[in-house]
Amino acid sequence: MNQEGLDPILIQVTIPLPIPMIYAAFTDPAQIKSWLADEAQVTARVGGTYHLSWKGAAPFESPGKILRMTPDLDIGFSWFGPPEFQRLMNEPEPRTQIYVRLQESPEGIDITLEHEGWGASDAWGEARSWHFHFWEERLEHLKDYLIKAAYG
Repeated sequence: MNQEGLDPILIQVTIPLPIPMIYAAFTDPAQIKSWLADEAQVTARVGGTYHLSWKGAAPFESPGKILRMTPDLDIGFSWFGPPEFQRLMNEPEPRTQIYVRLQESPEGIDITLEHEGWGASDAWGEARSWHFHFWEERLEHLKDYLIKAAYG
């Protein structure tokens, strides 16, 4: 644990596809809906909207903003946690951020997702654990989606 709180979530997957194809999966709302969220509104520029929503048994929204963006390299956006972590993570403003960077490797493109800004209490630990599993599952969906899109 660092001085400010719990360590960031770091998850990496490698996908053997071109960077522009992978990057578009983070910026094109139609593609985001194929692996990450049920609905997506994205204005792909710093300060633009990164609004995601989920329906179903546990609906929630993350009406974030793009905090940093370098085409075909990285994107960072503010994150709102689901209802069970509403008071902890979202009030008065979002307290965590997502940062995704792409980097070439011998096996393809490494996608590293970092979710930072965690506090230091047991409640923060529970929220961090929930999000770790959420992002791990979503990045596997991303890999499956992109490989199927590329190769059928």
